[in-house]
Amino acid sequence: MARTRGKDSLGPAKQQRGRRRRVVHVFTEGKVTEPDYIRIVRDQGVYLDPSMAVDVHIANSSAPGSQRKPIKLVEAAVRLMREQAREAKRSGLKKEFWPQVWCLFDRDEHESIDTALKQAREGDVRVAFSHPCFEVWRLLHHKPVTGTFGGVCDDVAVRLPFAKDVANLKSVLPEQIERGSFVEAKKRALKMNATHGDHVLMVHRDPYTDVFTFVEDGLGIASY
Repeated sequence: MARTRGKDSLGPAKQQRGRRRRVVHVFTEGKVTEPDYIRIVRDQGVYLDPSMAVDVHIANSSAPGSQRKPIKLVEAAVRLMREQAREAKRSGLKKEFWPQVWCLFDRDEHESIDTALKQAREGDVRVAFSHPCFEVWRLLHHKPVTGTFGGVCDDVAVRLPFAKDVANLKSVLPEQIERGSFVEAKKRALKMNATHGDHVLMVHRDPYTDVFTFVEDGLGIASY
């Protein structure tokens, strides 16, 4: 399988010969927060299938801010997915081992979110979406989340137990993710998400996050 040149490759978390392998390409809106989180989770994680090595690439590690809007992430991700699918078919790779392409982005005040989500679905690109921002997922590792944030990410950030260190809030540190916290964070997220009816469009679900799907289906991790 072709490797992505010039990108940030995290490689398999625990290298072993003879293991089956899946490649996962990730486009992140944030240049620091999400990549930091992914590295920590992979270091601490317990894998759903220990026989499967997951080779993770941050596909847009060097991209400027102008290319980190959700619609731009999805457009680049769809192009990459097409390339990876063609290569997988030529290689005769079983579909279960085909590369995955993911986008991690937030609602914030971005335009064209609905369009980005639609294009991702049509292009076989998976999305982990948070409203108003990724910090909702970080907060759920520490406490339940109720009410609405009115789309204001700062109102989420101030609830983080380590929010006093505002200067370094974008960086995710290992001590900010307690051992065994994933299962509880997922339960809290599901309960929080359930407060929105199915008729409510994703773009209007505040608060909301499904980052846990990326952890399980993308990174192949059951807990950390």
